[in-house]
Amino acid sequence: MHLNALLFRAVSPALTIRCSFRVGLFSLLVFWWTAPAQADELPKKEQFHLYLLIGQSNMAGRGVLSKEPQTPPERILKFSQDHQWVPAVEPLHFDKPSIAGAGLGLSFAETMATADPDVTIGLIPCAVGGTPLSRWEKDGDLYRQAVERARRALPAGTLKGILWHQGENDAGTLETAESYAERLGRMIPELRRDLGGEDVPFVAGELGLFLLEEKGGKPSYWKMVNAQLHQIPERVPFTGIVPASELKDKGDQVHFDTASLREFGKRYAEAMRQLQKN
Repeated sequence: MHLNALLFRAVSPALTIRCSFRVGLFSLLVFWWTAPAQADELPKKEQFHLYLLIGQSNMAGRGVLSKEPQTPPERILKFSQDHQWVPAVEPLHFDKPSIAGAGLGLSFAETMATADPDVTIGLIPCAVGGTPLSRWEKDGDLYRQAVERARRALPAGTLKGILWHQGENDAGTLETAESYAERLGRMIPELRRDLGGEDVPFVAGELGLFLLEEKGGKPSYWKMVNAQLHQIPERVPFTGIVPASELKDKGDQVHFDTASLREFGKRYAEAMRQLQKN
């Protein structure tokens, strides 16, 4: 046999080992570089205040994000899709990765963290764009999904509130719009019981005042849904409604723009703090 062939056979196992090691090391480095960094150390349970974010696209966030790299805010974490506590950079939600953007959750968390420098805020994003209330009612698929994710997150902290923005989908028909308060008013206490906190504050926001009003088009009954939302505090204790006055859309007459979402989040925080004080 040719000497070169003998040499190749002699050293090829070592080459294979070295190449495999390098490929494995490279894969590990790529994963480390691209995967979101997990929080090194979580705060004490009583100092880790958790908030569940549920609803449809305006909760998930469709605001345009800056192309500049984000600096993770201090004392604010989010519960990732794979159930890890990671820095709260936007988009917070992962319902539709190609269009998910700025939302109201981060400015809400920043306001809450500023108000209490001794706590860390943990956000549990569960909103899914384009979804009706029926999927968020007891035994609906998104209700079950949110409860499961919240239960995975809760051992690390203390549930302090629920944020809700939904209704554009249900504003499409008279039937779903005029029954909105009854159905949402039934869902809130059921969700609280399933999460083990019957007096957890629940804050909902009005639908955008810029929504389309074309006859027969969606969401033509948005004013009725907003009126229904304002019935919730009368039906369910420890609930609050946030106004959407003077907030603007991103040009599609459906979704709030980034600046409005930032302001909306601050309004949610003010309403949440009032409920927590009471």
